[in-house]
Amino acid sequence: MIDQKRHQTCYILDYQCYKPTDDRMLSTRFCGEVIRRNKNLGLNEYKFLLKAIVSSGIGEQTYAPRMVFYGREECPTYNDGISEMDEFFHDSIDKLFKKTKIPPSQIDVLVVNISMLATMPSLSSRIINHYKLREDIKVYNLTGMGCSASAISINIVQNIFKIQKNKLALIVTSESLSPNWYSGNDRSMILANCLFRSGGCAIILTNKLDLKNKAMFKLKCLVRTHHGAKNKSYNCCIQNEDGKGRVGFHLDKNLPKAATRAFVDNLKEIAPKILPIRELVRFAIVSTACRILSHHSRKLRSCCPMINFKTGGKAVIDGIGTNLNLSEYDLEPARMTLHRFGNTSASSLWYVLGYMEAKKRLKKGDKVFMISFGAGFKCNSCLWEVVRDLGDGNVWEDCIHNYPPKTLENPFLEKFGWLHNEDPSTFYVPDDYVIP
Repeated sequence: MIDQKRHQTCYILDYQCYKPTDDRMLSTRFCGEVIRRNKNLGLNEYKFLLKAIVSSGIGEQTYAPRMVFYGREECPTYNDGISEMDEFFHDSIDKLFKKTKIPPSQIDVLVVNISMLATMPSLSSRIINHYKLREDIKVYNLTGMGCSASAISINIVQNIFKIQKNKLALIVTSESLSPNWYSGNDRSMILANCLFRSGGCAIILTNKLDLKNKAMFKLKCLVRTHHGAKNKSYNCCIQNEDGKGRVGFHLDKNLPKAATRAFVDNLKEIAPKILPIRELVRFAIVSTACRILSHHSRKLRSCCPMINFKTGGKAVIDGIGTNLNLSEYDLEPARMTLHRFGNTSASSLWYVLGYMEAKKRLKKGDKVFMISFGAGFKCNSCLWEVVRDLGDGNVWEDCIHNYPPKTLENPFLEKFGWLHNEDPSTFYVPDDYVIP
């Protein structure tokens, strides 16, 4: 039994985040131009979108699909989505095989999650064909899983490792933005155009005992929470059509509440599995005291103890920081990732992890707690143990010395800060801002 459990352990050997080429980098001015190209937007929609960019926490070194630079975001082709994914696959997977010195022929399991692009043959088949993977490889191609898909992919590999020894798995996670640009004027849909950016990550995992000393992380615990049975949660983050039949990604006003409910339920399950006894006892005592005292004092009725977790859009980071009693140091990796790479959907977690590694924050024995949210509505979390001191070069290598800056400049604020003027009677447009 002990030997069996040793073989079931899930390790991360290495991972490779994707950095697109510089010709796909979004400047402040170009973002404004892309918004202005949508002829379906009126003045209020322009103001709404530019204000969203100003408040997003995103810098101007993030990346977009090539079709945006070609001016074809409102009429993308099928090949736009394919070529976007191929660029990511060939860059990140090539680098990962080179770093780990593992030939493609040794991969036993392939899990691909690209939520909003389904192809025939599948994207996983494209990877198998390009790298000539084995005929007996176990393949899982996931779509529609949203921003929390990385944990789902890891859970699939974890379950395979429980019943099969000496395996190597490749997880590929990204999002295809090319075919999912919304060209209408529904505010709940046009917001997604501003928030999501190109990115991705490839990860190799194993349960081979002879490779554990080369591993970076060991999986300790993983919990998945799904609120799809609740209508408000199901509909808060969904792809559908607007009144004119234009497909877009709808972000509902109930999204914050749905995320909170899923988050709380997920924490209730994972907390007893990962927190030390002293923290659980402290939480139980404070909770009981709050309930008793709240009957006698109106001021204490809102009393709520904080669990002392350490973890990683801007509003989500702020909200988690407040609810989990986190310091700015704790939130720094998530904030800097959002600023440098934007929201890259399910791969965002790995850019945050890369930041911590590049800053040499990850030492042997440290614990890393990952939390992710996704359409459905889902909240997935997992706990990793750092197996060895980390600080190798990664996607942050050429810019990590610039982070965190003394002042986190917002290039959009300088260009579009005038949009924060809420009084319509005094609303004006700068001379260099042209509205079609």
